Amino acid sequence: MKIDWLKPLLGTPGPFATVYIDVTRSGEGDREVENRWKGLRRSLEKDGADAAVIASIEDEVVRPTRIGGPHGRVMIANLRDGILVDRIIKDPPAVQKATYGPVPELLQAARAADESVDYLRVVVDRQGADLTWSEAGGHLPYSQPEAIEGGHDVINKVATGGMSHKRLESRAEDSWERNAEIVAAEIERQVAAHRPELILLTGDVRAVALLRAELGKKTLELVVDVAGGARGPGVNVGAFEANISQALAQFRARRRDEVLEMFRAERGRNIGGVSGLESVVAVLARGQVRELLLSDEYGPDTELGAQEVWVGSEPLQVALTQAGLAELAVTDGAYQLPATVALVRAALGQDAGLTFVPTDAVSLGDGVGAVLRWHDDGTPGDGLAPSLSSDSTRINNLA
Repeated sequence: MKIDWLKPLLGTPGPFATVYIDVTRSGEGDREVENRWKGLRRSLEKDGADAAVIASIEDEVVRPTRIGGPHGRVMIANLRDGILVDRIIKDPPAVQKATYGPVPELLQAARAADESVDYLRVVVDRQGADLTWSEAGGHLPYSQPEAIEGGHDVINKVATGGMSHKRLESRAEDSWERNAEIVAAEIERQVAAHRPELILLTGDVRAVALLRAELGKKTLELVVDVAGGARGPGVNVGAFEANISQALAQFRARRRDEVLEMFRAERGRNIGGVSGLESVVAVLARGQVRELLLSDEYGPDTELGAQEVWVGSEPLQVALTQAGLAELAVTDGAYQLPATVALVRAALGQDAGLTFVPTDAVSLGDGVGAVLRWHDDGTPGDGLAPSLSSDSTRINNLA
């Protein structure tokens, strides 16, 4: 699961204000959210947050999200840049929280990422298509659709006989195919630019088949057909959106299952997968992690979440102890962070993904594990002391 939208936090000067708030609106409308915000604002003021940082959050947090039903919001801001992260959470936070400190609270933002899917919705007919990108990982209403018209206007076959009939049929088929080519070319361009995780395709059955025939292999691997959509009137919006929600839920489940299967397989071969806080911290420090795994139970109010590790100024400067950090040549500026924050920070620093794992899915020592990019003789196993020799050279040699 991608967490690259959290990257604006790396290399950005603190301190940071982090807010987790329930932004559900019911009968009282704006007053509900404003009253919740007032309590969180007092927490930020108590922590010494700059008034300008508080104001930048307040300007946004009281605005309606345009989403019905219960949901939450994660916001992170600093003085120099204002709002750095603003993300919708599917479920309201069990505990609303606002903090101000040198490092943002990343766990809840990471949970929002785990729920998110960046996708392109394509509604196609024989004349063209409407392309719509998801916003905030699929939790906000869609952006405005972009209409792509093929420009070839012989659309309908005719019901007469003879040679004229056959020529018109042939011209219609040719028009549909050319229109599909134009739509496919634009989809390929946008996919290359924005790199969605998923493409949801719906619309006229014949047009869907023609478009699929024009898309490249890599793009086709992202495509999932969804029933019920159309460019014209008469769409059952409720049923169609339910189909969209089901497709997204199935994709999230597949995404998680693929990571867990990879972890099980590599653990079984004793390569490419480690478990336990000590080993995971070690491989994060070496830049080896492809995907960080955290137990669903991992949180600030659990025994796991209460653990702290030592970090330096750079994301990959992480160790269980201050002495371990000194072995990484970090002698100045060392400080402690909650393990949840430090692990996500280190994963971000090496372009790793993050997956939250149901407690009964796999066994994770200390509630943490990792799928690795590479493995060598110095890679720690569970409970084994890590070897850090030549790590910088190994990281620099990675493609």
